[in-house]
Amino acid sequence: MGHREDLLEGAKRCLLEKGFARTTARDVVRESGTNLASIGYHYGSKDALLAQAYVAMVEEVSDTFEGGGAVGSDSDPGSVERFREVWANAVETMRAPGSMWRLSMEVLAMGDQLPEVREHLARAQREAARGIVTLFMGGRDEEITDAAADTLGRFYLTLLLGLVAQWTFDPDTAPDAEALTEGLRQVMEVAMDQGGVAAKDRGGIV
Repeated sequence: MGHREDLLEGAKRCLLEKGFARTTARDVVRESGTNLASIGYHYGSKDALLAQAYVAMVEEVSDTFEGGGAVGSDSDPGSVERFREVWANAVETMRAPGSMWRLSMEVLAMGDQLPEVREHLARAQREAARGIVTLFMGGRDEEITDAAADTLGRFYLTLLLGLVAQWTFDPDTAPDAEALTEGLRQVMEVAMDQGGVAAKDRGGIV
């Protein structure tokens, strides 16, 4: 690997060991076997490097949400079963010792102290939203419209962040995929019942 890749891999290891706030540029240099000048040359700043390392880690762990392709073969895109399977795979990444998801909580808690990290991650949100839509609905990232990414994608990201928070703070009572799916079913049932009532009130056929 070149210095750019070495820095990225070194930054990932530092983040897992120390988190955003306690990782210094010298830590990354020592871990990657590079030099301080390389950080500025390849990434502009230490915070920009850490943000990109975190995004890369999220992309890597998100690949496991598909269960190595099992989701696509076992369930239909957009189905309740696809919903359950994706969340089951996601929860497994949160059960693992040393889960990288705790870094998300650090950014939320210390965002004001990590302005450049927060700025870089905010810019990556739309692409993350686009990618998570395809996990549940199928297709390719480039086929997801901005409108879908900003609505459906952010809806799924909100669920993910809430799930990460619960698994970080209280894993003993955090919901699993079955609980999330049952919650979805209940929401769907109420929505369908209310839709039927509204249609009847309008004289419609349901």
